[in-house]
Amino acid sequence: MAQRFLEILSDGRFLPGGRILAGAGTGRRVTLFNCFVMGTLDDSMRGIFRALEEGALTMQQGGGIGVDFSPLRPAGALARRSGAIASGPVSFMHLWDGMCATLQSTGARRGAMMGTLRCDHPDIETFVDAKRDGRALRRFNLSVLVTDAFMAAVAADADWPLVFPFAGRRSLGGEGHVMRDWSGAGARVPCRVQRVVKARALWERVLRATYDCAEPGVIFIDRVRRLDNLSYGEVISATNPCGEIPLPPYGACDLGSINLTRFVRDPFGAGAALDLPAIAATARVAVRLLDNVYEVSHFPLPRQAAVARSSRRLGLGITGLGDALIMLGLVYGTPPAIGLAREVMRTICHAAYRASIELARKKGPFPAFVARDHLAGEFIRGLPADIVDGIARHGIRNSHLTAIAPTGTISLLAGNVSSGLEPAFAFTLHRNLRAADGSVRTMALEDYAYRLYRHTFGADAPLTPAFVAAAAVKPAAQLAMQAALQAYVDNAISKTVTVPADIAFEDFRAVYDDAYRLGLKGCSAFRPNAVTGAVLEADPPAGAVPR
Repeated sequence: MAQRFLEILSDGRFLPGGRILAGAGTGRRVTLFNCFVMGTLDDSMRGIFRALEEGALTMQQGGGIGVDFSPLRPAGALARRSGAIASGPVSFMHLWDGMCATLQSTGARRGAMMGTLRCDHPDIETFVDAKRDGRALRRFNLSVLVTDAFMAAVAADADWPLVFPFAGRRSLGGEGHVMRDWSGAGARVPCRVQRVVKARALWERVLRATYDCAEPGVIFIDRVRRLDNLSYGEVISATNPCGEIPLPPYGACDLGSINLTRFVRDPFGAGAALDLPAIAATARVAVRLLDNVYEVSHFPLPRQAAVARSSRRLGLGITGLGDALIMLGLVYGTPPAIGLAREVMRTICHAAYRASIELARKKGPFPAFVARDHLAGEFIRGLPADIVDGIARHGIRNSHLTAIAPTGTISLLAGNVSSGLEPAFAFTLHRNLRAADGSVRTMALEDYAYRLYRHTFGADAPLTPAFVAAAAVKPAAQLAMQAALQAYVDNAISKTVTVPADIAFEDFRAVYDDAYRLGLKGCSAFRPNAVTGAVLEADPPAGAVPR
């Protein structure tokens, strides 16, 4: 197996997650898991600072973190014992932001965090507007946990109660009280209605903030929970920082991506084709490699080790899709391109599941596996009959197997192939890199497919119609691609819908309405704006040398 691992790694067919590449074999006490979701916050000063410490220890070893701040009482609430007035979850998020900045200043990896808040939390409006200040919470990605009930209320232009649990979780009944499955409660608990707003007005506020400063994103949390293969044993309220792995408290993600550009035969030629059998073979080996990570990685916290090993979750995905399509002569977002991408993800998903079943036959299923409950899962029921039968007979080694990450760093390492499932950002571009001292360097880059085309046909050869950059791909086509692939992704997909700066707000709103209608698990969009700035920019400045 070591030789087979080396074969898929040496020519870039398979790219393990950045933490595996950076940490494996170094002898350092670091984690090989890219990201974690931290434990449920306890709504007390001691609990908050204990969670902050756990987050710091996790980030010190290289892991990004996700935190659901919904359990923290809203600003203005009275603490019964101390008589103090609560400052609200957003105020405490600044502690995490400062901690992340401090760790980075010590030379640690640049930190990444996801902060989530329920759409019915009384402080949701403060959360939604938190990043309008260009200096605030810059080390966080923010996402609103959006429920099906909220989307129904938006459609009906209905009232929407903002609520918070009673202290002690005792049912008091009467007007102004509702029952909710609150984050971390483990059961439905009584909540007091603090205020009532119009659902449609709150939804517009979310989208206006995203239109103006690219955040927050949204997570359709009921859909995430319903499609969770382990819904019988866990409750998800947050994701890793980029959103492709929804995780329970103390869960971890073990990532790797198949580089599709390495499987294109006769690129740009009349016989250009994608080698699907070779992709399937690589997926089978990659599952074995990623499963072994559980045996060799450190974990920052004992609870993380216990939760992660109980499920042995994997996130096997793709990168270089946009460039592979260009090399095949297919225009991103068109029906032929979407159809091929769907076939690729189906191939990877089914190969991965069959490999995990074979591993379970040899090594045993993941410890939290309960056959009857697992087989009842919505995603599992949609798999081919031989896979379902194999799970029934042998179990399965990994609770989840597929995810599509943003793959920014590993795609750059592989020759600047297009990232994840995204179209190529631009064909000549420059990347802004922030050094440890705070200075910014500009590096000129060329897209992998563009560079290969120029090398093959010359600097003056006209580009084919397949050379379409992200800015030219309609949002509806980007969503259609994501929806096609999600059918074969049991975790989730990190996708940023790129929209032009001059897009009308009503058209921008339609992106999110379409994302929900198409059955996606979440949505984020980026419109160029002064608040966010950019890491990547098309057309390198004069004098820059492409690398």
